[in-house]
Amino acid sequence: MADVRLVDVKKAFGAVEVLKGVDLEIADGEFVVFVGPSGCGKSTLLRTIAGLEEATTGQVSISGRVVNDLSPSDRGIAMVFQSYALYPHMTAYDNMAFGLKLAKTDNAEIDRRVRAAAEALSITDYLDRKPKAMSGGQRQRVAIGRAIVREPEVFLFDEPLSNLDAALRVRMRYEFARLHAELKTTMIYVTHDQVEAMTLADRIVVLNGGRIEQVGAPMDLYQRPANLFVAGFIGSPRMNMLTAELVQGSSTGATIRTTAGETLQVAVDATSAKAGDAVTLGVRPEHLTRPNGETAPDADTLTAEVLFVETLGAATMVHLRHAASDDTLTVQLAGEVPTRPGEDMRLHVTAAQAHLFDANGHAFTRL
Repeated sequence: MADVRLVDVKKAFGAVEVLKGVDLEIADGEFVVFVGPSGCGKSTLLRTIAGLEEATTGQVSISGRVVNDLSPSDRGIAMVFQSYALYPHMTAYDNMAFGLKLAKTDNAEIDRRVRAAAEALSITDYLDRKPKAMSGGQRQRVAIGRAIVREPEVFLFDEPLSNLDAALRVRMRYEFARLHAELKTTMIYVTHDQVEAMTLADRIVVLNGGRIEQVGAPMDLYQRPANLFVAGFIGSPRMNMLTAELVQGSSTGATIRTTAGETLQVAVDATSAKAGDAVTLGVRPEHLTRPNGETAPDADTLTAEVLFVETLGAATMVHLRHAASDDTLTVQLAGEVPTRPGEDMRLHVTAAQAHLFDANGHAFTRL
């Protein structure tokens, strides 16, 4: 079983503590993605699992075996980096075979593994080419193939697509998903790209300041973020946040008033709060809608000033100023929207689609 288990893993560089006690269990065959802002510790955590960094304290186990004192080559892992790190004077075949040759693997076995990996990655036709004769995507596939031929228990990927252009990243996301489905091997993937995380992961690990904020399936994190940090980090465009106070709360919902004076209903369990408590309302851009004929004039609506309009064809992104928000509000509306900067726009907030956070940033349970 190629499971990975971390128990209170800490990593310090001198006086700087980068990982501050990470506990995590990754199941055999799972695809887990680490995300978080720059400097949150995601790459350091990956390198600690690989053995490229030594955990200051805590325990790292792979397949039920504690590996803290083992070298990277003895951990049963293979790692693919942001840089392709291919030997420029070698063909794709030789690059993929090099590690196996160093390990004195039988030539027939080397050929079998290289050609099987090339077939899985659709690069059989490029095996005789050197890196300079290949595109960025083809080079990255060779780097992945070099990892596959080792037949590791766990694959580790450190932002492998960040050097590719946008169109190629889309294609390579599909390739990663297909590869995982075929190999059924445990994969741990670091990225700053939320689209990669949401589309590839069985589970996402959100890191912040060397700690885990939340772990869960992509849509669980999207629909039920545990706190303000996760709510603001997961989702693109990010969730809109407005300051407010609680008017009334119960197990069946909350009534809040924004600092701009608008009264809204939110479908959360607010039994732990009391009237007057400071709260933060969160609404995703696609959940702010234009009021329709069935909506009362002032029922659960906000009014904001249009600052900028992005007409994208199938959708329109409207950026607005609202007195209860320190940042601009973003609204995603279907099709073309006839509005322009300087106009006021009324927006409806559906209680069941809104989020509410207490003064400490913790989310109230959505109903």
